[in-house]
Amino acid sequence: MWKQKELRLRARPRGFYLITDEIRSALPELAAVEVGLLQLFLLHTSASLTINENADPRVRGDFEGWCNQAVSESAPYFQHVDEGSEDMPAHIKSSLFGCALTIPIRNGALALGTWQGIYLGEHRNHGGERRVMATLWGEGAAI
Repeated sequence: MWKQKELRLRARPRGFYLITDEIRSALPELAAVEVGLLQLFLLHTSASLTINENADPRVRGDFEGWCNQAVSESAPYFQHVDEGSEDMPAHIKSSLFGCALTIPIRNGALALGTWQGIYLGEHRNHGGERRVMATLWGEGAAI
């Protein structure tokens, strides 16, 4: 079975957001897959996807704090600042974390670890709605 669907994530301010439940809700087809893979591809260059801690929201705040220290908006060598001071830093953060994830599916569910969740890293102050291409492939239960 192959299924591809474009998902839309609501606009959020800059930061890291747990989006696991949004992904699950948007893909009821997951329930039909006994064994397979879900590939998520973010269709943007100023946001990112990653997997990390799903229980303590302070982790997401720490991610944002680290990012802002590691990739400062005040770097004098940035030339690509047409859309604001966070423009080029957002592109760098997107490349650091990446724009794609591949997650195994087992028995109709994402096979994430106990404390794992899917994060959207929004690296723009006003990034707007984000689009994710979800490609699901796998096999259903043997009959």
